[in-house]
Amino acid sequence: MSEMKTRVTKQSAATFVKDIQQDQKRRDCQAIMKIMHRVTGKRATMWGTSIVGYGKYHYQYASGREGEMCLTGFSPRAQNIAVYIMPGFELFKAELKKLGKHKIGKSCLYLKSLQDIDLGILEELISASVVEMRKRYPTG
Repeated sequence: MSEMKTRVTKQSAATFVKDIQQDQKRRDCQAIMKIMHRVTGKRATMWGTSIVGYGKYHYQYASGREGEMCLTGFSPRAQNIAVYIMPGFELFKAELKKLGKHKIGKSCLYLKSLQDIDLGILEELISASVVEMRKRYPTG
């Protein structure tokens, strides 16, 4: 069975974010870091080369494959910041309607800028996501 590519590394999350070249994206990521720390009570760790994660959960598929992933996290990408809402968005439709300008994927919330959204709603969404993941999986 292949080894997971996305796993905790020794790279400093704070340094990773501090090294983001675009001023606004760096400030947005620093604000997201504060929210995620407040919500999870966990310190930031790097997952792979580009995901800043908080906490972790253990999953196992019916096939027997298992692994760990961050409970929540984000990744600054070229076009946006991807915020990881691990349970997906089915349970969070009300929050999404109030959030502001965004796009979604399966478990990714794509934000161009925090200026386009309601930060209080973002924190509610991340918090609700973490609560749901803690119900579903063993977490750390």
